[in-house]
Amino acid sequence: MVRNVIILGSGCAGSTAAIYIARANLKPLVLEGREPGGQLGLTTEVENYPGFVDGIQGPELVEIMKRQAQRFGAEYRTENVVRVDLRRRPFSVWTEESAYQAKALIIATGASAKMLGLEAERKLLGRGVSTCATCDGAFFREKELIVVGGGDTAVEEALFLTRFASKVLLVHRRDRLRASKIMIDRAARNSKIEFVWNTVVADILDPEKNEVTAVRLKNVKTGAEETRRIDGVFIAIGHEPNTKVFEGQLEMEKGYITLRNGSRTSVEGVFAAGDVHDFVYRQAVTAAGCGCRAAIDAERFLEAEEPR
Repeated sequence: MVRNVIILGSGCAGSTAAIYIARANLKPLVLEGREPGGQLGLTTEVENYPGFVDGIQGPELVEIMKRQAQRFGAEYRTENVVRVDLRRRPFSVWTEESAYQAKALIIATGASAKMLGLEAERKLLGRGVSTCATCDGAFFREKELIVVGGGDTAVEEALFLTRFASKVLLVHRRDRLRASKIMIDRAARNSKIEFVWNTVVADILDPEKNEVTAVRLKNVKTGAEETRRIDGVFIAIGHEPNTKVFEGQLEMEKGYITLRNGSRTSVEGVFAAGDVHDFVYRQAVTAAGCGCRAAIDAERFLEAEEPR
């Protein structure tokens, strides 16, 4: 059986695409992957997604989108894609359980934030540990925060957080930032930002309390450690687009899928949406918009080939 459209990923981009494709009576198959709902599935309170006056829990938001797509006929399967063949149509997609074919493919596999590798950060993600200042900064008014990283992203996160926090510690493992000079100058002029050099976060406390209460900092030159009370930890050491399975088959730049003319990729009939190509905004609402665009482009592509 050759599907009309297979959508890879079930975050905001994937499920929005599924809603539009399903409403076009194209009966899409959505392969959710190992983390259904993407990064939103790991998020607690979401206050900046339009339509929810009092906010909404991330898992609840992606579940609502999923049910909406299913209402119109989208089929969801919790399977992880391990291989694809985009050299010929219909395209072939293999998961750990099954093999599928599709006339068109929408890639919405997202990007994963790089983490420190601490056991505590996974347990406290969404409970004081965050990878997105724009998403979560407003929850930390008049709090003391730590931003981990040394590039432009880390400095931008720190600057944004000063709108809410009483103090922001910018922790970097080296003695100078990798960020651009203009960003460094802005941070240096901000009285709320304190630089902590040659230092890494060795541990985050306290998973047992289900909240961030402090961090254990380690000086990489002296080995000295100190525990510092803190209210939140923002990790800004980069993102990893989930595109390894497409390497060598799609045009990419630094791992992100390159788009042309809307949501079209370098392979005709393959479209992309969300953080898998967007390394600038990375917001739930922009991902949803990208999912809409990809669905419309895919529908028009199929319509042009096989007028209904």
